[in-house]
Amino acid sequence: MKRYQVVTGVALLGLFVLGAAWGSRSAWSQEKPYPTRQITYMVCFDPGGQSDREARRQQPLLEKILGQKVIIDYKVGGGGALGWREITKAKADGYTVAGFNIPHVILQPLQQDVGYKMEQINPVFIFHSTPLAIAVLENSPYKTLQDLIDFAKKNPGAVSVGGSGSFTGYHMATLRFEKLTGTKLTYVPYTGAAPQMTSFLGGHVTAVFGASDDLTRFRDKLRVLGFATDKRFPGFKDVKTLKEQGIDMVEEVFRGVAVPPNTPPNVIKTLEAAFMNIATRPEFQEEQRKGGFVPQAMGHEETKAYMKKMTAIYTELAAGLKKK
Repeated sequence: MKRYQVVTGVALLGLFVLGAAWGSRSAWSQEKPYPTRQITYMVCFDPGGQSDREARRQQPLLEKILGQKVIIDYKVGGGGALGWREITKAKADGYTVAGFNIPHVILQPLQQDVGYKMEQINPVFIFHSTPLAIAVLENSPYKTLQDLIDFAKKNPGAVSVGGSGSFTGYHMATLRFEKLTGTKLTYVPYTGAAPQMTSFLGGHVTAVFGASDDLTRFRDKLRVLGFATDKRFPGFKDVKTLKEQGIDMVEEVFRGVAVPPNTPPNVIKTLEAAFMNIATRPEFQEEQRKGGFVPQAMGHEETKAYMKKMTAIYTELAAGLKKK
C-alpha cells in the first residue's frame, strides 16, 4: 500500500511537471513573432485631415522600423465612430491598427449607441494634440470675439459654426461656448477637418472651431478670434485666449493609435516602441510644431491613465450640456 502511494505520488508529480512545461510552452507559442506581414493603418476621417496627414507622415518611418509594408486605409463616418467600432471588432493580432481621437472616443458613447464602448478602445500611443480656436474669414464683419457674441445674442441661431463630427471635441467646444456666452449657435458637423475647412473657406458657415494646425495652414485667409488654451498659442501670439476674454474654456484634441481589445502584450510593446521612436525624434517634433501641432509622446499605460482621467471630466461636462 505504501509503495503504491509512493509510485502514485511520483506519477502525479511527473504529470504536474509535464503539465507546467506544456503550459509554459503553450504560453510561449502564443507570443508569435510580430510583425511578419503587412499592417493596415486605419484612418477614421476624410483624407487630408489631421489623422490622415499624421498617418502619412508616420508611414515610411513605421515601415522602416517594423520592416513591413504599412497600408493606409479609410473608414469614414459618424465622426470617427464607424472606424472605432470596426477596430474594436477586428482580429486582435496587431495587423489592423486605427487612429483615434480624444475626446471623441469618450464623448460619443456617452451620448448615444455608437457600437463601441470607450473601454474597448485599446490605446497604444498618443503622438500629438491640436488646441482649438474660434475663427472667422479674413473678410468677416466680425473683427473681435465680442462682435460675434453680440450678434449671436441678438440673432439666436444665425451664427453657424462648422466642426468635425458630432459628439466630438469640436462639437463639445461649440456647446460649451454657447453655455458660457449665453448664445445660441447652429453647429454644422462635417465628416472630418478637411471638408470642415473647405466649407468654411468657401463661406458656407459663419465660423469654425478649428484645430491649431488648420488655422496655421490657412492663417492668411482667416481671423482667429480666440484660442481655447491656458496660454497664448505660439504660432498666434497676438491672439488672445478665450480666458483672457472672460470665457473660462480650454479645449484640444489628442490623437493617437489603437488596436483591438485583447491584443497580445508583445504586439502592443512592439508598436508602442515604434511610435515612441518616431515621436521623440527632434526633427519630427520640429516638423509638427511648424505645422501647428503640439508634439506628444504618451505610451500605452500613460494613455490609458489619461483616458480614464478625461472620461471622468467629460462625463461631468456632458451631463451639464444639452444633447444636440
